[in-house]
Amino acid sequence: MKAINANRYFFKFLFSSMAFYIGVINSFAQPALPPRSLTVAATQAIHFGTMCITGTSGGTVTVGWNGSRMSSGDIALLSISPTAQPAIFEIKLCQGRNVIITFSSTTILTSSNGGSLILDIGPTEQGGNSAIFATNSDCNFITPLRVGGTLHVPGTTLPGTYTGSFDMTFNQE
Repeated sequence: MKAINANRYFFKFLFSSMAFYIGVINSFAQPALPPRSLTVAATQAIHFGTMCITGTSGGTVTVGWNGSRMSSGDIALLSISPTAQPAIFEIKLCQGRNVIITFSSTTILTSSNGGSLILDIGPTEQGGNSAIFATNSDCNFITPLRVGGTLHVPGTTLPGTYTGSFDMTFNQE
């Protein structure tokens, strides 16, 4: 009889110790990370506006991430439509995530008339190639990212509309 009571006390002690141990482990565990969903949509293309070359040296036209526009060298900026604008990406991500942005620093724009121009991409609204976005407590919060650039216009550039594209990679940490 004493052995049965001793076994009962032993098993009660064993099960209560296990329950306490499991409770302690769960109370000190790391909280679960939010889901890793990230969606990026290009909503506006970068546009440098209308310009003309006033000499033989050429120059540059820069559009800032905030939409500002300036030129250097023999480039005159014309204030006719379409106006200058930065590229805009809409980023949808969950709370508590960092995003590392990587992209090639230059790309080539071409025209149907056979001409080409070099475009230096950046800066972004976030400064460099990484970004921390403010988010809501859900995964439906959209943050815009604005990207500027500098267009190199040689003095021998042919008139026309120049187009091109650039890739950006968004990696979530």
